[in-house]
Amino acid sequence: MSTIDSENISKPAPEAQPKVRRKPAKKAKAVKKAPKAKKAAGKPKSDGTNKKAEVIAMMKRAKGVTLAEIMAATNWQAHTVRGFVSILGSKGGEKIESSKNAAGDRTYKITK
Repeated sequence: MSTIDSENISKPAPEAQPKVRRKPAKKAKAVKKAPKAKKAAGKPKSDGTNKKAEVIAMMKRAKGVTLAEIMAATNWQAHTVRGFVSILGSKGGEKIESSKNAAGDRTYKITK
C-alpha cells in the first residue's frame, strides 16, 4: 500500500483576487449652439449659390474683378481668394491675368 503524502494532496486553488470595479465613464455634455447672427439686409444671400462658379463668372468679365469684390461676394478672406485664384490657374487650367488698377487694387481676369 502506498502512503499518502500530505504535500501531494491537491490543494485548493488560491482564491482569486476580487475584480476591481471601475466607475462608468462620464457622458459628454451637449454643446450649446450660439444663436445665429442675422445677416445684413443689404447683402445678397449666397447660401444657395456655388461660390466658385460665381467667382469664375466675375473673373470672366471684360474688366475682371478686384480682390475686394470677390471678398464681398463670397465672405472669404483675402488669403483664401488668392489661394483660390492660384489653384484655379495651376490645376483648373484657366489662364489668369493679375494686375493692379489705377487705385492700386489687385484685379484678376480670366483670359482666353
